[in-house]
Amino acid sequence: MPQGRSLVNISSNGKARILLADDHQAILDRACELLDGKFELVGMAQNGKDALEAIDAMQPDVLVLDIGMPALDGIRVMQQLQEKRSPTKVVFLTVQDDPDYVEAAFHYGARGYVTKPRMNSDLVSAVQEVLAGRTFVSPTVAFSGDGLAPKTQD
Repeated sequence: MPQGRSLVNISSNGKARILLADDHQAILDRACELLDGKFELVGMAQNGKDALEAIDAMQPDVLVLDIGMPALDGIRVMQQLQEKRSPTKVVFLTVQDDPDYVEAAFHYGARGYVTKPRMNSDLVSAVQEVLAGRTFVSPTVAFSGDGLAPKTQD
């Protein structure tokens, strides 16, 4: 995993810059395996506070972010990014598939939402979709067709 790089959004090799934030090393390792080679992995953080500091220092194109982390949870990280008007796009990678979490994530500006059980099949696609200006939600998440509001339960 490359550490501190220049503050250029697209690397010299033309690949989008990705920062990973999760408090479980096994998830970080697997995400690296899935994304490495397709994108430039610029760093990892294991709590929300470190993720915010890494965003300021590394200016990634995409942050792959867990919701449940120490120091600052993923939703609060999103709130702070929104307040700062950060251009970094966010893809949540989480065990949470509750529509309330999805709604909160998109309310604060997330563009992608991947559940950890679907990480192997969905993470690369989610990052690609978000970089293309579209949204992505794992198919197992109850979410409305417009990609911006949770489905209502009958």
